[in-house]
Formats: sequence, structure tokens, C-alpha cells
Amino acid sequence: MIDDRFIRTAKILEVEGVKKLNNSKVAILGVGAVGGYVLEGLARAGVGEFLLIDFDKFDITNINRQILATTATIGLSKAEVAKNRVLDINPNAKVEIIRDFAKKDNIAELIKGEFDYVVDAIDTIAPKREVIKYLIDNEYRFISSMGAALRTDPSKIKVKRLDKVIHCGLSRVLRKKLRQSGYDIKKVKCVSSDEVVDESIIAKIEKEDGKKSVIGSLPTITAIYGLVIANEVIMDLVEK
Repeated sequence: MIDDRFIRTAKILEVEGVKKLNNSKVAILGVGAVGGYVLEGLARAGVGEFLLIDFDKFDITNINRQILATTATIGLSKAEVAKNRVLDINPNAKVEIIRDFAKKDNIAELIKGEFDYVVDAIDTIAPKREVIKYLIDNEYRFISSMGAALRTDPSKIKVKRLDKVIHCGLSRVLRKKLRQSGYDIKKVKCVSSDEVVDESIIAKIEKEDGKKSVIGSLPTITAIYGLVIANEVIMDLVEK
């Protein structure tokens, strides 16, 4: 028997598929614009255990695109709000949170042990690069979100290998840095957009100073990025 919450999912993935999701453990790094929707999709599909990593708090500017950001959550920990959201959806889920910022010297402490999947929804280049290197080194199955800012066409959003991503400044820098460090970028599965955007604006996100550039983004596009990632994780987990 499965929880009635997941009966409609079982009509698609069958009971065994839902059981696999119930018994899966997923880590999500970043539960903001993209990561929040990843979490929403996975929680509603029945993934049974999560590790959620995010150091940030919600502010009013998050409301345009982050599913967990509301007037009521301004000033609250993103990780705490995300945990409560999962448990509201599925009280039987296990949720561990870490309120920290991923960087080179702490990744091994943040992500340790066994995970069926890891989702990289980090939107700053330097920590994203280090997380990807760690995940490759330790043979975790993972997927990364590439740049969603400035995009307006949902039909251009695709699941690709990093070496195949186009029109994405963040991806371009990641490819360069990973190759310089000797990493096989074909091992990086990601969600990206083929949409052509203003390259002069994209260049702003190529600064590797740890600061985020304020670039426009639509709630529809970041949501689709997150749900496409969630769908990819779900199907991979069911077929594991």
C-alpha cells in the first residue's frame, strides 16, 4: 500500500515507482528560484528524504520568482521554510537542513554519505564550480541548473550535457574552469535554455567575485527550470 497522497503518481509510475521515490534521498543545494520548485516537485511526487542546504533568508525581491517567498516568509530562513513546506505536503518525509553557504573548504562536510541524487541549484559561479567538482570526484548522480535570467521562451528549455549548452554565460565560465582543472564536462547533466539573449548583459554574471548580479528573471521560466529538473530526477530515480 502507498499513501493516498501519491495515488495519482502511482497511476503513471506504478506502485513500485512510488515506493522507489519514497525510499530515495535527495540533496538540494539552494532552495530559491529554481531549487524551490525542484523541491516542490519532488516532495509532491513522494521523495521520502531530503537534505536542504541554503544559508539565505527571504527578502521582498524574492517574491517575483520563488515559490517559498511570500509576504509572510520575508526575513525567515529559506531552509527552515523549505523544510516546513515539505512536511506540510508529506508529514512522513524526513528533512534535514543546513544553513550554510557551499564553498571549497566545507563541501565535504555539507554533502557526505549516500544520496540517490544531488541537485545543484546554486546561482553563484565559484561555489557552483566547486560543488560540481566534488560531485564528480565522489561519483554522485547529480543535475545542475544553468542560467535562467533574461529568458522568456519556455520552449527553449532543455536537459543537456554541459558541453552542449549554448547562449549561457554561466555555463561558458563553468566549462572553462572545469576543463582547466581537468574535469570531463560531459559528466555534467544540466537544465539550460537555448534562447539567445543579450550577451552584454550575460557578461555581468561572468564575474567570479562571489557577488550576484541583479539581472531580470521571470517566475514562469525559473519555475519551469525547477520542474524540469524535478521531472528528470523523478524519472531517473524510478529507473535506478
